[in-house]
Amino acid sequence: MQLKNSTAIITGGASGLGEAAARLFIANGARVAILDLNEAAGQALESEFPNQLKFIKTDVTSEGEVQNALEVALQTFGSIQVVVNCAGIAPASKIVGKVDGIYGPHSFELFEKTIRINLIGTFNVMRLAAFAMEKNEPNAEGERGVIINTASVAAYDGQMGQVAYAASKGGIVSMTLPVARDLAKSGIRVMAIAPGLFETPLLMGLPEEARISLGQQIPFPSRLGKPSEYALLAKSIVENPMLNGEVIRLDGAIRMAPR
Repeated sequence: MQLKNSTAIITGGASGLGEAAARLFIANGARVAILDLNEAAGQALESEFPNQLKFIKTDVTSEGEVQNALEVALQTFGSIQVVVNCAGIAPASKIVGKVDGIYGPHSFELFEKTIRINLIGTFNVMRLAAFAMEKNEPNAEGERGVIINTASVAAYDGQMGQVAYAASKGGIVSMTLPVARDLAKSGIRVMAIAPGLFETPLLMGLPEEARISLGQQIPFPSRLGKPSEYALLAKSIVENPMLNGEVIRLDGAIRMAPR
């Protein structure tokens, strides 16, 4: 699958990893539809790339909103070949601990919200986009589409306070192979990227000393990952037809400590 003249749906594409993927895809000749709730950032990107990018305000957990977004993308660009799921949240809470100064069990609502956005939202976009992709004419390799989901190293070595986040990302890891098998007959590949510590809005909100300290925990290169490096891997996945049904750790060889 080539990015040139293809259309990519990128959830959470108004910032961070998703924005980096959108910029690299556009630089390589793709058209991009961003599904995000951040109107200001999304509209700014649309203004920057008026002919190549369409921002569609979308809650990925809503069947109706995602279906509408895909229809808008199809009306705007004609087809959908690539999906990159980056939308997600990363709350911190222990299964038993202090929340707002009160000691007690993990919030049920927070756990449910994290699973709903990170895992169910990813599934929701995958299933609806795959249905649309099945209508594509296959290319010379028989491909009709590529889906890339964003997991996390937390799926494998989640830290203290990451129970909800790790569970949601572990679900994404576990979905990768069965969904790839489900869609193999349709020529749709499914992959996942598990980033380590990256310069996302969440980490960039920390003090500089804290960011440097986190980067030094990574064996090599001993720094935080750059969103552009996530985008490079996403591009490689799109363009390599043998990559299917696998999760790739993008983490500089880090294995997270308990805290």
